[in-house]
Order: sequence, then structure tokens, then C-alpha cells
Amino acid sequence: MKNKLKENIMSGVFLFCACVSVLAVALICVFLFANGIPAMKKIGLFDFLLGKKWKPGNDIYGILPMILGSVYVTAGAIVIGVPIGILAAVFMTRFCPDRLRKLLKPAVDLLAGIPSVVYGFFGLMVIVPAVRQIFGGSGTSMLAASIVLGIMILPTIISVSESSLNAVPESYYEGARALGATHERSVFMTVLPAAKSGVTAGVILGIGRAIGETMAVIMVAGNQAAMPGGLTRGVRTMTANIVLEMGYAADLHREALIATAVVLFVFILIINLSFSLLKRRSESK
Repeated sequence: MKNKLKENIMSGVFLFCACVSVLAVALICVFLFANGIPAMKKIGLFDFLLGKKWKPGNDIYGILPMILGSVYVTAGAIVIGVPIGILAAVFMTRFCPDRLRKLLKPAVDLLAGIPSVVYGFFGLMVIVPAVRQIFGGSGTSMLAASIVLGIMILPTIISVSESSLNAVPESYYEGARALGATHERSVFMTVLPAAKSGVTAGVILGIGRAIGETMAVIMVAGNQAAMPGGLTRGVRTMTANIVLEMGYAADLHREALIATAVVLFVFILIINLSFSLLKRRSESK
């Protein structure tokens, strides 16, 4: 009887926590759309999304430079971080000696716990001067931001991918070896494809962190509210635009920043929906 009562109480607690989580997401959505959609109507949807100039002093609010800045910086982070993260996970699960793995695993976990401002400071002190010396210019650029974000998403990709690779039944690998495949071919042609769903989840989570990152990007990207002009030129992302100007914004300017948050929210939603579709397709196969 007591055990049944405890189970009912804990079920109620879990249900309450789940409802609070759903309610929090719903309230955030209501706040963003209630304050952002009217601003888009005042500015004009196409002028807001496709406008190439952001001049709040002249009531010009075009966020296309910030949209492209976010997309380019995130794409750069994907190019840098995803291959390294997946290969690192494969190495740690199938090639790494036990002694070395005992050192690498805590190091990856430590990377995940480092505050973003520390990554930004590292980028400002190390990566920005290196970019300046190699490519010229100021160093604060799209390339520097992509490198910093590529490093930041590594622990997420490595951890999730490693767990997925470890979850693959050993019989897959043994079967490939029994058919005469080498160790490397068995891993990359059998084990890795079997863990595709989990690896994809790690990549999606990494992309979500990259596109939503603010502080580190502000410190190394240059924050120029203009159309991206190349890898070595400064850019401003949507998150940086909100943080830099929300402190003094008012009236339509403030509403335009909230509308920018709506666009960012839609980006994250699209990423999550894409992951869900990919997962369902892979499970159906």
C-alpha cells in the first residue's frame, strides 16, 4: 500500500514537472510572437526579412545581414566541428587505448562545462591574432567566429556520438570481421552507419548550440551590421544583434529586436523538426 502511494506521488511529481516544462515553452512562444509579429507588420515582412540595412536611428530594420551572418558562422562551425567530433568519437570508442581514453573522456566533459565567455576570451586572445597574422585585417571575423563555435560544439557531438557508437551491438562488428573486413572497414562501414541516428542527434544538438551562441560570437565576430563580405570580414549574428542593442532599445526598435528573436526561434524549430523527420525516416528503414 505504501509503495503504491509512493508511486502515485512520484507520478504526480513527474507529471507536474512535465506540465511546467510545456507551459514554459508555451509562454515563451506566446511572448515572442505576441510582441514580434506586430513589429513585422509595421516594418513589412519582406522589408524586415530581406532588408539589407539595419539603421534604428532612421527606422530602417532589415535583418538579412544578421540572418546570413548566423547561417554562415553556423555553417563554418559545422564544417570545422562535425568531422572532428565524429572522428574523435569513433577514435575514442574503437581505436583509443584504455589509458588514453581515461584522459580524453574527462577532457571532453571539461570542454562541455567551460563557460562561453571563456571560449570567447580564448578566441580573442589566440584565434583572432592568428587570423590577423595569417589572413590580414582586424582578425575579428566570420572565420574566427566559426573556429570558436566549431570548438564549442565538439563536446556535444563527441559525447552523443560516443554513446550511440557504444550502443551498437558488438555482433555488427564481429559479423563484418567474420566476412573478412579489416578493423577500420568494419568500424566505418558497419558500426558507424548503425549509429547514424544517434550521431545525427549529436550534430543537430551541436548546430542548435552554434546558432544560439551569443557571448563568444560577440567577442570575435566583429559585429558589423552589414552584409557579409568574406571569411576575413566582420559579421553580426541575430543573437549578437539582440544582445548588443536590447539594453537601450525602445518602441519599434525594441519590437524589431523581439521580432529578430522570433526569426531565431523559427530557425531552431526548423532544425528540431528536421532532426525529427530524419529520425523517423531512419527508423522506418
